Amino acid sequence: MSAAPLRVTDLHAYYGESHVLHGVTCHVDQGEVVTLLGRNGAGRTTTLRALLGLVSSRSGSVMINGQQAIALPPHRIAHLGVGYCPEERGIYASLSAEENLQLPPPLAPGGLTVEEISEGLAPVIVQTLSRTIRRLRERGYTIVMVEQNFRFAAPLADRFYIMERGRIVADFAAAQLQAKMSLLHEFLGI
Repeated sequence: MSAAPLRVTDLHAYYGESHVLHGVTCHVDQGEVVTLLGRNGAGRTTTLRALLGLVSSRSGSVMINGQQAIALPPHRIAHLGVGYCPEERGIYASLSAEENLQLPPPLAPGGLTVEEISEGLAPVIVQTLSRTIRRLRERGYTIVMVEQNFRFAAPLADRFYIMERGRIVADFAAAQLQAKMSLLHEFLGI
């Protein structure tokens, strides 16, 4: 059994003097789609940015494909096989969703992080993104997804982590989704 492509232990992150992440611990197994859930400001995006070295200061452990990445700059982390599709609209309209996702340098099947990719898009485009995420998983890619649209994320994810105030407060598998609806309502208003 190989190590998880992403293993995060006691991750703390700071924006200047503001302590934003407080001991985040999570993992993502090979070929898994994991969704970070939480209200705005819960720490989901900061978690992705901290994994990629895009915050001013971080501590803890971030193991990517068996290598410690906590002290590495973002360009070195990218070379470990991690891609990032941020929330900003830096896409090429003439390309399909899949072509936009394939623009970064080729990644070894292992990592791809995506953030709020369905926000503000027409339903037909959201369906295309959903098919693209499924195809990437079928090809062995490991995906960490931050997504506000629970209806989009729920059928795609293998596991969920719920964040609140910079901490992981719950995690569960997709098979437990129905049993966790009261928890989702408590933390997300779903």
